[in-house]
Amino acid sequence: MRDPNSSPFGRRTALQAGAQGLFGLLVARALQSRTVLADDAPPRARPAGPAKACIVLYLNGGPSHLDTFDPKPGAATGGPFKAIATRAPAIRLSQHLPQLAVQADKLAVIRGLASKEGNHQRAQYFLHTGYSPNPTVVHPALGAWTSKVLGDPAADLPAFISIGGPSAAGGILGVENGPFVVQRAGAIPENVGLAVGVSEARFSRRVAGLGVIDGAFEQETGDGLITGRHAVYAKAMRLMRSPHLATFDLSQEPASMKAAYGDSDFGRGCLTARRMIESGVKLVEVVLDGWDTHQNNFERVKDLSSQLDPAMATLLHDLQQRNLLGSTLVVCVGDFGRTPKINANEGRDHFPGASFAVLAGGGIRGGIVHGETDAEGSKVVRDAMTVPDLFATIVTQLGIGLDTEAVSAAGRPIKVTDHGMPVPGLVV
Repeated sequence: MRDPNSSPFGRRTALQAGAQGLFGLLVARALQSRTVLADDAPPRARPAGPAKACIVLYLNGGPSHLDTFDPKPGAATGGPFKAIATRAPAIRLSQHLPQLAVQADKLAVIRGLASKEGNHQRAQYFLHTGYSPNPTVVHPALGAWTSKVLGDPAADLPAFISIGGPSAAGGILGVENGPFVVQRAGAIPENVGLAVGVSEARFSRRVAGLGVIDGAFEQETGDGLITGRHAVYAKAMRLMRSPHLATFDLSQEPASMKAAYGDSDFGRGCLTARRMIESGVKLVEVVLDGWDTHQNNFERVKDLSSQLDPAMATLLHDLQQRNLLGSTLVVCVGDFGRTPKINANEGRDHFPGASFAVLAGGGIRGGIVHGETDAEGSKVVRDAMTVPDLFATIVTQLGIGLDTEAVSAAGRPIKVTDHGMPVPGLVV
């Protein structure tokens, strides 16, 4: 038998065969079952995935790839930032991400992410749902699919929580699978206690009265949204009475831990996200706003990086120390990239043609780079990756089959991803 390493041809053939075999196994796992997410559908077995939960770090506004995870020092488009070596030989990062450099052996840096949406609202919808906006249907957010497939309807904490931003809605999966929004992390949410002068008995009577009114309205109008509202009411009441409310409160965390994540809303959001995952929440999104840097790009990116770097690096280290990183998929992504050309206001403009995403944990290979942009960061020249492919990779790691679908009110089946396929090179 020929040694696959005995010649370049033999080695290449062996590597191709191995890659094809891995791809086949990955797709087989992703397509293992077709799950129709209807309320009256019987439970179906789902393919196993290494990730049991997901944390999305969303960089709202569109971060510059050149000034963060795809630096081009020395290029005319590269800007003033230097690139630094990391714990992973394949990865070099901006000088303003030194703590992430130490955690780089955990990262899969995607430098070939390409989008077709250059408008903020459309791009945010695309990155949150995997579909371009369509006036005929509201697609579910990633968190909504995760809530529906992985969440426990009887749990007292929401399955899908968004910290610092609204995220995207439940869409055709209903309001009951939409996000529970926490505007600022660190404290127990407002309005979870009974109103002044309202006893538990009085509150229960009010809830019963509301049920009578809603029931009559549903019977008269046939409005199916009432069912979703009842589910939301039930979740709200379980949360009000939950012993897990303390999960939102960071006052009991050691000062050293809070300092490690950083004295910022984003840092507190990432620490809260870790606590939520420990308590059984399935997807937490933490938003870092401000990346729309048409003006003064470099100072603003430097400041934003000083918030992103300690929070994300400490989150990865913290999850590993608690034996949670292997079962928690961490995703860092934004609207799109920014132009290699620096404009007259020392800013960079919208640039969907080349962007980045960073994955870690949850069965993702660490210390690797997937994809490549040219010397100016202006186009993807190797291993381009679409947003639907990114979605397919994420949901497959979460054990959500690619044929999982929901049916719209018009009877239209909508799959979890828009013809995306998982990328085998990213997974262990």
